[in-house]
Amino acid sequence: MTDNTSVGGGSRPDAGVSALKGRTGAGAPAETRGQTTIADGVVAKIAGMAAREVPGIHNLGAGMARALGAVRERVPGGGGGAAVTRGVKVEVGERQAAVDLNVVVEYGASIVDVAGDVRTNVISAVERMTGLEVVEVNIAVGDVHLPDEEEEAEPDEGRVR
Repeated sequence: MTDNTSVGGGSRPDAGVSALKGRTGAGAPAETRGQTTIADGVVAKIAGMAAREVPGIHNLGAGMARALGAVRERVPGGGGGAAVTRGVKVEVGERQAAVDLNVVVEYGASIVDVAGDVRTNVISAVERMTGLEVVEVNIAVGDVHLPDEEEEAEPDEGRVR
């Protein structure tokens, strides 16, 4: 591999090549022209969705975050889309990402197995969709959902008819 740390003229054969951006100019492939940035929120949404797909995960977020999120979702314009990222924290660099998850596991599920499945699914989804290398997925199990615990269910019918 050649040293591509500088871009410039001259008669060097690698002129017009940058280590971070690839080849430039009319002869360069389209996928190497320009820069793509991925927001932290995008990675958080992908990680949140991937974690929720795993059997044995009841919900994401610590108890207080879930309670505040439930209230926020019921307020008009309160950010119902934030539920996807509740319990998810990410750090995104140029080429790498780290993910922290706070999860609630279903009672009876093997926490070790569920955590391993979540890591695998999150890493696969984030790397496939963003091209970023996931360097770590930290999982904190904040609660266990018991079968007799009822979530606050929304009523089927409104009070006013």
